[in-house]
Amino acid sequence: MKLNYKRTFLVGLAFLSICAFWQMYDNVIPLILTNTFHLNETYSGAIMAADNVLALFLLPIFGSLSDKTETKIGKRMPYILFGTGLAVIFMNILPFLDNGYYASPNNFKLISFVVVLGLLLIAMGTYRSPAVALMPDVTPKPLRSKANAIINLMGAVGGIIYLAIAAVLYPNSKTVGVAHVDYQILFVVVSSIMFVAVALLFLFVKEPQLVLDNKVLESEHPEWNLSEDDGSGHETLPQDVKCSLYFLLASIALWFIGYNGVTTWFTTYVSVVMGQGLGGASTCLLVATAGAIISYIPIGNIASKIGRKKTIKGGIVLLSVMFALGFIMTNVFKSINILMYISFALVGLAWAAINVNSLPMVVEMCKGSDIGKFTGYYYTASMAAQIVTPILAGTLMRLISYKILFIYSAFFVLLSYVTMSQVRHGDQKVEAKKGLEAFENMDD
Repeated sequence: MKLNYKRTFLVGLAFLSICAFWQMYDNVIPLILTNTFHLNETYSGAIMAADNVLALFLLPIFGSLSDKTETKIGKRMPYILFGTGLAVIFMNILPFLDNGYYASPNNFKLISFVVVLGLLLIAMGTYRSPAVALMPDVTPKPLRSKANAIINLMGAVGGIIYLAIAAVLYPNSKTVGVAHVDYQILFVVVSSIMFVAVALLFLFVKEPQLVLDNKVLESEHPEWNLSEDDGSGHETLPQDVKCSLYFLLASIALWFIGYNGVTTWFTTYVSVVMGQGLGGASTCLLVATAGAIISYIPIGNIASKIGRKKTIKGGIVLLSVMFALGFIMTNVFKSINILMYISFALVGLAWAAINVNSLPMVVEMCKGSDIGKFTGYYYTASMAAQIVTPILAGTLMRLISYKILFIYSAFFVLLSYVTMSQVRHGDQKVEAKKGLEAFENMDD
């Protein structure tokens, strides 16, 4: 059994489009809210947090709805096409309202911007779970860590494409000292990338046939299935598998609390603790991202040999150690240096080991008819953590000391090791190939 890499890259186009959008959203929308509409940090922060709040409800709902959907083009594809189409329309209205408000400010335009932004977030929320669920739909269970590594890589490529486009279209010479920046062309280009990516996905990935092929394969391997039929045609999880799922979701929430605590507050932290500017902090986070990107595919291969759980636990240990070293280095050194860059590269590797394998472990515990719902469970746990941790970490930093950030993050990551140790299911390994099988063409 081998992974179809070409097909997996094509499936990853949906995630590429999603990540390109969110990279732009996180970079541009705060600038518009503060520079054009002059909202203070509290209001703009609340608006920026709305996507995570909406995700708590929308991702599981639409993931579950897509499980029950049956159309000629598949279960997931209608949501991907419809959600992307709406998102492309709404996102191109935003810079029009932004420019209009700058030319002639009034409350109606501000309210209109917030409403359209809300509709855009809802549109994005309708298809994220179905888009991510498409990978396990068409991938045999033992190969999902490898496949998820490629999906994550495609997401990273989407973010990099946006950053490259933004760097070319909006160099400092065109933005520094300018009273108002027109982002219309940027939104048009990114929405075009989203449209083309999803169009290619639709043209070259025939979801119904691929899902059917995967179901036939899984029917030949009943040992892969952890759910049971309750006699009425509904699939239920045995109690021990439910316990594993609960502990796994708790682990996901805990390591996201730890990791996002650092990524959210690091630039502010190094400014206060080390007296360093934005550039050095941003470089550290960029190195961590690069470390993760480089590690995605090797980590997927490692997990297929030693198992997902061991790979995740190794990532947890490495991440907690790096955060502990982060506390020491930021309090010993007066400036960001090569040792910090190395440690952040290892942070990226550790995060890849965790992130690549966690979603496959969640969906491993269900049959194909529930993949969207279980994908929603994964995102509920991760999004809830991302809502909580900026507030919790920020409060502790304000009440105790900024120096507590890395201790806080290391603690929650280590706590996830305890819960992860209680997970007994969802770990599939691929048997090592022997003889001539090792030379099979991976593109077949």
